[in-house]
Amino acid sequence: MQKAKNLSEYNKELQQALENTFLRGAMDKFATAYPVGRANAFREYDIAQLIEEVAKVKDAGLGRLDELYAEFKAKAEANGVHVHLAKTGDEANEIIARIARDNKCRKIVKSKSMTAEETLLNHRLEKDNLEVTETDLGEWIIQLRKEGPSHMVMPAIHLSRYQVAELFSQVTQQDQSTDIQRLVKVARRELRQKYAEADMGISGCNFAIAETGTIGIVTNEGNGRLTTTLPRVHVALTGIDKLCATLEDALKVLRVLPKNATGQAITSYVTWISGANECQTAPGSKKEMHIVFLDNGRSEMAKDPLFAQVLRCVRCGACANVCPVYRMVGGHQMGHIYIGAIGLILTYFFHGKDKAKNLVQNCINCEACKHICAAGIDLPRLIKEIHARILDKEGHPLPSLLLAKLMKNRKLFHSFLRTAKLAQRPLTGGTQYIRHLPQIFAKDHGFKALPAIAAKPFRDRFESLKPRVSAPKYRIALFSGCVQDFVYPEQLEAAMKVLGAHDVDVDFPMEQSCCGLPLQMMGEKKACIDVAKQNIEAMSGNYDYIVTLCASCASHLSHNYPFLLGENDTAAKAFSDKVIPFSAFMTDVLGVTADKFKQTQERATMHAPCHLCRGMGVVEQPRKLLALGGYEYAQADLEQVCCGFGGTYSAKFPGVSEQILKHKLNDAGRTGAEVLVTECPGCIMQLRGGAEKNKSGFAVRHIAEVLSDHLK
Repeated sequence: MQKAKNLSEYNKELQQALENTFLRGAMDKFATAYPVGRANAFREYDIAQLIEEVAKVKDAGLGRLDELYAEFKAKAEANGVHVHLAKTGDEANEIIARIARDNKCRKIVKSKSMTAEETLLNHRLEKDNLEVTETDLGEWIIQLRKEGPSHMVMPAIHLSRYQVAELFSQVTQQDQSTDIQRLVKVARRELRQKYAEADMGISGCNFAIAETGTIGIVTNEGNGRLTTTLPRVHVALTGIDKLCATLEDALKVLRVLPKNATGQAITSYVTWISGANECQTAPGSKKEMHIVFLDNGRSEMAKDPLFAQVLRCVRCGACANVCPVYRMVGGHQMGHIYIGAIGLILTYFFHGKDKAKNLVQNCINCEACKHICAAGIDLPRLIKEIHARILDKEGHPLPSLLLAKLMKNRKLFHSFLRTAKLAQRPLTGGTQYIRHLPQIFAKDHGFKALPAIAAKPFRDRFESLKPRVSAPKYRIALFSGCVQDFVYPEQLEAAMKVLGAHDVDVDFPMEQSCCGLPLQMMGEKKACIDVAKQNIEAMSGNYDYIVTLCASCASHLSHNYPFLLGENDTAAKAFSDKVIPFSAFMTDVLGVTADKFKQTQERATMHAPCHLCRGMGVVEQPRKLLALGGYEYAQADLEQVCCGFGGTYSAKFPGVSEQILKHKLNDAGRTGAEVLVTECPGCIMQLRGGAEKNKSGFAVRHIAEVLSDHLK
């Protein structure tokens, strides 16, 4: 058995992927084109409603898998189909190998099937000296290269036409053109004879309809129909999660699948098969059809109250399409067999914790995958839950344990930060940055300037800054998080000025601490719960709102606290209901107007923090606030793309973090803005540090600061 890689070895593999210039270029082109195509495909639809329908259909089916399987089996067998149920991947492979042996099959053609990839079916069949040929163009290419897919829908996206031309030249023993259309013709010519000679065709299955015993296959190349009709034996391999009650249910999924996967209104071929037809290569002979349903842990997962939603997945691959990490390193580093965010989760359940433990840490928690998911799966939360489970089984690393113990004790944690302020002096050179990075970090983390801890935390300044409001409109509690309290107190000071100018009574509960998100990112779930309880108690006063200037804190406080403490915890629910980001409070609650601000029309662009625009759904409010505050807003192309910080992510995976950051800074620079504005201190740490290091020519500031600058 292959030895599991440690994080250092995994980082070396990531670095090799980052240095692959073609891969990076291909990923960039696709990441740029995909959102446009998807938006066009969904233009006339209510996306949220379609996704909700898919979730309902899938959840209803998962609640009665045994019943649906029995109904499907009865209907399909009445149509002359043989139906099998395999508990494991190995059992599924043995069933298919036996079918091939019983029918004296020697040559097999396969259409694209991620389930067959999951079971490593080709390897098993080749042990019996069977000739297995993939017929999907991308799958055939990677089969010839002896690689796995790098995307669930586009398995060879990581390869250039020059690499394919060289490969095809070797296969055909003739020099082949790099023209894509000619390469496609080469594949057609080479594969045509394979169809004619094949004894068995193996396909996947997108839908298994219980009421009729029908399977549905969604393809773009036509190879699926050739595979299922020409050979005398057809075997369809599918997970039991593809069972659905009716054709109407299947069509609800089909309405979303191609749009979300490739930006198509519908794929080129949607094939419905109800029973074995006459064999096309031997007219008059009886065709044999088998359907092998694979469990492989799915039935147990369907009973799990948290992870059952994973089985809603329609295999559209969109979670990879929008993942900033996938964009940097490709699918071979962002999955084991299944790719992208869903792959990080399925690897744990289908292939074990050793294969998953590094992968689940490579999630930057930007929530882009959750935002795009065709079935509404909360992918980031599930990834973090798996990380916590792995640590609970294998043991928690010492740095993680120490951080958990430190952050659970607020007084000890804050004392540590105050002490660190003194210890950093030799490293800062009297500036606001750590100028002399310790050698152990210098190589990997030197791509950005790191901020120094402030001379005086905000909590020590609050009483002297507290606005005296005689007739307050609202009474709020200001939640700072640890970064703004101890590193960027000037952001909170700016907010105090702006809030005071709008007649808001501000309180700063001194017992508050870090929100706990870094603990969740490190898999320290128990400590995260303890911190949540402390903050809820600290903020238990009579406040209209709990306002925070940190998007990550806002999302964690409002969404994760009720999840961590349970739906029945009324204190957590009451707390989370009061949490609101600064920009939303200013626009939606206070209804600020332009008359309190100087209208200078300085040019400003924005970085939308992931946890603000997706986690909280706050998109237009910061833009509106900038305009009201007297700035000319210049939208950047990558405004809503992650900056690469991700809390502890940038410390674990500095190479990936650096490349994502470069994309952001270059994009912001193209707007010609004088200032890059955001609403998260973590993002400021990343963006300002990178801008300082690279002399980007624009300032990076919190939205509260630029508003404070323009107060009349």
